[in-house]
Amino acid sequence: MPTTQRDDIKSRLPDLTDQFPELAKLSAAVLNATRNGSVPQSTLGLVRLRAGQIVGSTYHALRATENVRRAGESEERIIAVATWQDAPYFTDAERVALELVEAVLTPNSFGERVSDELFARAAAHYDDQALWTLTMAIGHFCLFVPVALIGKPIPGRPPGKNYSK
Repeated sequence: MPTTQRDDIKSRLPDLTDQFPELAKLSAAVLNATRNGSVPQSTLGLVRLRAGQIVGSTYHALRATENVRRAGESEERIIAVATWQDAPYFTDAERVALELVEAVLTPNSFGERVSDELFARAAAHYDDQALWTLTMAIGHFCLFVPVALIGKPIPGRPPGKNYSK
């Protein structure tokens, strides 16, 4: 299927690493910390994809899709992340990780976003290190939510080439 690339899409801000070069080191350090083996990288990739969908960031959703596809995820699993609740493609551990990122990123007017019950289900699948890894992976993503929503990096372009200003 051919992809149409629009040349008229512009970012709102210049590349933030030009303004804050130390941010690249911080980001790399947090990302490397999440590669400790306690949570499969495939799960973290699916969590990032779901997070990009939830916050409505085409940039993040495309980038996460490219990353999970490059890592070998099937098209069925990639597509089904948006509707993971009734999709047959995910393990129970992956489901609770996807539920956890949804809870963190979705407002809940009825109480805590991450309930004790959700935490208990997550803890049944992940030990303390893995729970911290999931937490840090979600936090790492959240660091860049305002960057995507305010600065609007250009979707489909690699970091460093995704700003036009």
